Amino acid sequence: MSTKLLGHLRKMSHQIKDDSSVDYSLRVYSPELVSQQQEAKNPDENNFKILEPLNKYLGKKIKLEYQDQINCINCGRKTNKSFSQGYCFPCMNALAECDTCIIKPELCHFDRGTCRDSEFGKTQCNIDHSIYLSLTSGVKIGVTRQFQEKTRWVDQGAVQALRVITVKRRWHAGLIEVEIAKNMADKTNWRRMLKNEYDDVNLEEMRTEVLENIKEMIEIAEFDDDLSYIIDEKLTTKDLNQEIQEIKYPVLKYPTKLSSFNLDKNPLVEGTLEGIKGQYLILDTGVINLRKYAGYLVEFSS
Repeated sequence: MSTKLLGHLRKMSHQIKDDSSVDYSLRVYSPELVSQQQEAKNPDENNFKILEPLNKYLGKKIKLEYQDQINCINCGRKTNKSFSQGYCFPCMNALAECDTCIIKPELCHFDRGTCRDSEFGKTQCNIDHSIYLSLTSGVKIGVTRQFQEKTRWVDQGAVQALRVITVKRRWHAGLIEVEIAKNMADKTNWRRMLKNEYDDVNLEEMRTEVLENIKEMIEIAEFDDDLSYIIDEKLTTKDLNQEIQEIKYPVLKYPTKLSSFNLDKNPLVEGTLEGIKGQYLILDTGVINLRKYAGYLVEFSS
């Protein structure tokens, strides 16, 4: 039986199961309701069409056809170009989640009273954040909201990940990450990641080293807040009991050479689905990062 699904792309959702394997789902927003989204100013979760598990299409021919229409994932308006992975230009310039400090948390300006949305800052930035180590291509240092740790790790294609410490504000986490990144990568080599090429390292040993460096940085740094507000010693003790998170992706065959699809230049993606890793579909004809095309109206068929 053939499968067809029409809608505006969102990043794939996923879940790590007890055996460390990942189940993926394809999510698209209903094209019939996207025009109403502009009135509500946010997408209704009930209006997503979901294909799950996407894993069952491994080894099968699939097709993704771009329908020459992009709608902002926030307000729903049509846009000729997508910004910040799915937003129209006005939303990119107005929303707190599109501000530069989301990519570079060390630039957080909440305390200066200039946050684009103070409620967003309170609920999304001034909350527990994890400073973590992940093994994608090499080991990288990263920062994420603690409640979405596993989502972040899968999105970046990590095969192993380990929390180092809990920091109580995103800004402080960013400042610490910048210092650590002077001696450790904070970016992923996506080509090596998709080829499943990664370094042989011991994350637990690296955590011990990084944790000592973090404590030293905090003691030296001229933070405005007390040390007790930056980290919680009780949480730090709990963090040390965290085990390495192994992550196994649904991949039949990793590519040895990489060719990327670009929907703006070629609206048709077609081939045999050989794997899913990070936010990438791996086909025998090339790879595509679905997150990059959030808001694009596409038809999936198999």
